[in-house]
Amino acid sequence: MRITRVGKRAAAVATAAIVASALSTAPAAAHTKTKPLGTKSLAAVLTADKSGFDRNGHDYDILTAAVQAVLKAKPNSPVKVLTDGKTALTAFLPNDRAFELLVADIKHSKRLPGEKAAFTAVAGLGIDTVETVLLYHVVPGATVDRKAALKSDGAKLKTATGATIKVDVYGRWHKRIALIDADRSDRNPRVNRFDINKGNKQIAHGIDRVLRPIDLP
Repeated sequence: MRITRVGKRAAAVATAAIVASALSTAPAAAHTKTKPLGTKSLAAVLTADKSGFDRNGHDYDILTAAVQAVLKAKPNSPVKVLTDGKTALTAFLPNDRAFELLVADIKHSKRLPGEKAAFTAVAGLGIDTVETVLLYHVVPGATVDRKAALKSDGAKLKTATGATIKVDVYGRWHKRIALIDADRSDRNPRVNRFDINKGNKQIAHGIDRVLRPIDLP
């Protein structure tokens, strides 16, 4: 291996360590802009879409309904942090197709349910389970945008559940990001949309699978 390659890998590892450290200790953000960040919450972004359950698998209707269901059943749930735009965090948002794929996998079915049926199935897991799954998608304490995320290969992100997910930056020419969760039997979620709510303390990235806090059979 050439010395230059060793140097590049060492630099990447160092950057990942710095980002991971910032996520676990920084009260503000890993955001480098000097302009003060806004306080629009991710809940406000999600609920701005009034379309409800539809046939668009690329938006976040099921996720929005899940957040609302948890907060209705448990008003003081930690999920409430998504409504507080003054609290910095980075979240990963599974789109509707991601939830449909999850339900089909749980039911060992090759057919994808519709959005309403998928939400009903997810809600049927119990409000505490839904709450845990949602919190597993939230990394509190830091605002990590696309630029920082692409430099964080190998970083372990501590989620609001206390468990971690690992960042995998891959691709030689066009860098992409996958997230390694607790499930080893299914494909890892991939980021398919960056910097939702950019410029605010609460930022999110869309993903194409639901992060799983347990290893499902």
